[in-house]
Amino acid sequence: MTATRATAVGRRAVVLLGAVLAVLFASASTSAQAELVQPAPVQPAPAQATTAQATTAQTSPARSGPEARAAELVAAMPTSAQAASVIMGHIPSTDPTALRAYMAQGFGGFLLMGANIPTTLQELAGLSAALVLDSALPPLIAVDQEGGLVSRLAGDVYAASTTLKALPVDETSIAFTGRGALVAQAGITVDFGTIADVTADPGSFIFGRALGTDPQSSADRVAAATVAQEQFLASTLKHFPGHGAAPGDSHHAIPSTEKSLEEWRTSDALPFAAGIDAGASLLMFGHLSYTAVDSAPASLSPAWHRIAREDLGFDGVIVTDDLGMLLSSGISAYSDPVANGVSALAAGSDLLLMVAGSTPETAGQMAAGITAAVQSGALPAERLADAATRVLALRLSASAASAEWTVCPTCTPAG
Repeated sequence: MTATRATAVGRRAVVLLGAVLAVLFASASTSAQAELVQPAPVQPAPAQATTAQATTAQTSPARSGPEARAAELVAAMPTSAQAASVIMGHIPSTDPTALRAYMAQGFGGFLLMGANIPTTLQELAGLSAALVLDSALPPLIAVDQEGGLVSRLAGDVYAASTTLKALPVDETSIAFTGRGALVAQAGITVDFGTIADVTADPGSFIFGRALGTDPQSSADRVAAATVAQEQFLASTLKHFPGHGAAPGDSHHAIPSTEKSLEEWRTSDALPFAAGIDAGASLLMFGHLSYTAVDSAPASLSPAWHRIAREDLGFDGVIVTDDLGMLLSSGISAYSDPVANGVSALAAGSDLLLMVAGSTPETAGQMAAGITAAVQSGALPAERLADAATRVLALRLSASAASAEWTVCPTCTPAG
């Protein structure tokens, strides 16, 4: 494990109250924010998962902390349980009973979308709690809270990419400190909230969400956003290897570019490298094709997974963008969501996200398909075990580092 990642986990475990106070009171302008919450003391979280990628012939390093415990748990799991544990599912419901029944299938995570968000933060925290069947091993509860154009939580009044790209980097730190605290208060442990894509083209669909218009300015803000969020939760860099170079919207197509790997290293790679060095817990792979590297979408490309692990040194959880987006592309090769999930896992992804085009049964079908692929030899058992270990280690780390939020009746607003 890198020293940077260990530092990031420690920051999340012991939240600096002064930073929270400064942001939650100085940045918010409404009197409704005069009642601050603060985290109760927690023990520093152990290090996150750093197992070697199973698609290589490398020998896994000695494990310790949550990764060692995760490896033990995975070794005792049947293949079917391992398969379910690498899936982040979704159903559009706020019914606690329905949510608990869904998560009882053993899924590793749940993505909160608009249909899951109730009116108040307290109600959302209750909904998040309903997703947790075992407090010792909670699922990864995620949300897309970028702020601005992509925002699920109504209480996010902090500056977003539309303005941050033109402001000093310190403003990004302030905004994402407040945003991270807000998300954590809702019982959410993962934010798919950091756009590491970079483009100077206002016509690009990702322009309004990007944190910078050139690689270096984007890298500086991505690093700042990552450090800020990792105090409170597991942050995510997206959409690797970079949406800015590939025109088009991956929600409806497979955007592609002919940019070479050498060109990518000096441009689109910089924000991702900066976020990785800053300690990002997750890296989301986009459905983008850099044809000079691989004609397949990066989410299904072993080559891009090797680049992330070996060239950029990412040792956290690789998560796919919504695999349902591949179905929306209309390309017949990607019309089977189960096959897409198996292919992404085989390529090197650890956590499979499936939302668009899914039903309450889809995640279970994907778990069954992964199990069958292992049993047939189409998917190496070691690859599944490696992915499950990474995901479980992050779940254990999130559990150890989660703050207990309580009202602070004596706190004085900053400023």
